[in-house]
Amino acid sequence: MDFRQLRYFVAVYEEGHVGRAAERLSLSQPALSQQIRQLERSLELSLFERSNKRLLPTLAAHTLYNHALPLLDGLQRAQQAMEGFKGQSLRTLAIGVLQTVRPSLVPRLLEKLRRAQPHLMVQIYELSGLEIERRLLHGTLDIGISYLPPRQPGLHGHLLYEDELQLVIPNTHALKDFKKVSIRQAAELPLLMLGEEFQLRRIWQAQLANLGRRPQVQAEMNNMGGILDSLANTALATILPGRAKEAAQDDQGLLWKPLSEPRIPLKVGLVFRDAQRQQASVELLRTLLEEETDARLGAV
Repeated sequence: MDFRQLRYFVAVYEEGHVGRAAERLSLSQPALSQQIRQLERSLELSLFERSNKRLLPTLAAHTLYNHALPLLDGLQRAQQAMEGFKGQSLRTLAIGVLQTVRPSLVPRLLEKLRRAQPHLMVQIYELSGLEIERRLLHGTLDIGISYLPPRQPGLHGHLLYEDELQLVIPNTHALKDFKKVSIRQAAELPLLMLGEEFQLRRIWQAQLANLGRRPQVQAEMNNMGGILDSLANTALATILPGRAKEAAQDDQGLLWKPLSEPRIPLKVGLVFRDAQRQQASVELLRTLLEEETDARLGAV
């Protein structure tokens, strides 16, 4: 049984007459009758009872008809969808992005990719660093934009820009007048932080561990935007990359304080698995993202 035989069967079922069905299908009556007989033989079932030049569907035919209609409809919609790709060579590029990287990168990257590769289907996923690396290793992502160096063996990185961790506080906080805040001071503060699955949290924990301290986390969220929206309504602080300030709104009443003694640098870059196979995609993203980064730095 194939789609052609199903289409023939539906026509005969609906017309109730081989001649009318053959005319509808622009097919000869003997050829259509032969196809119906072949279908019945393949199913080892009788689909029609012949009576006075009419075909009466059996119970099996009723059941087959109800299954055939959605199949044929789906085939037609699939064919119509494929028409849009004629003359095009569509490729898909799946990119995993940390939500804490520069917020301007993704929107601008989408438009640059659209102009550079109009037939490229771009899929962007906002993920934690651990999940980006896991999906890269499993082959469900092509490229990640994450912190360097990659932690998993077999992954490669290309630096895009450097950043550093900062303390973010409400403008009513006790440290509001400080130009800089030491890590030891920040270690004592109650924090609203991203969860432990996020690489940023792990970087902060590792820095405090070097001082024999643990972060004083009193609340967690899995979304940076939610943290920024909530912070002004609490007495809490948070730790975020300095360039994430682009995501903050002027009316949120937040202050961004550099951390010192020591600074905590971050390296953000492209992460990928197969350097040879993905060379073209990596080079395209590198060029577009570095153009954007250079333009933004020049404007600062």
